Amino acid sequence: VQLQASGGGLVQAGGSLRLSCAASGSILSIPAMAWYRQAPGEQRELVARITSGGSTSYTDSAKGRFTISRDNAKNTVYLQMNSLKPEDTAVYCCHARASTYYDSTIYRDYWGQGTQVTVSS
Repeated sequence: VQLQASGGGLVQAGGSLRLSCAASGSILSIPAMAWYRQAPGEQRELVARITSGGSTSYTDSAKGRFTISRDNAKNTVYLQMNSLKPEDTAVYCCHARASTYYDSTIYRDYWGQGTQVTVSS
C-alpha cells in the first residue's frame, strides 16, 4: 500500500489549503485514515481522523477550522484547512490503517510522505 500526499504550500494567516492523500495498491479495506503533523522540535500530533463510515475526530486546535473527508471509492482522504494560523506550520503526513488482499485479516499502518504547510503571519 502506498500513500501519495499533495496540496501543501505557503499561505498567509487566515488563508486556506486543501491536502489530499490517495492510497493505492492491493487494498482490501481501510477502516481509518488520518492526518498527522509535526512542527520543528515538536512531537507528531494527530490532527484529524476519519473512519470508513464517516465518523470524524479532531485535535482541539483544529476544531471549527479543519474538515477531514474521504472518498472511499478512490481511497482518498482530504483535509480542508481554513483560517490558518502560523502555529499550523508543520509537515503534514497522511496515515491509513489498512488490510490487503494478501493478508485480509491483518491490518497494518501505512504512512505517506510529508507535505510542508507554512503559514506566514
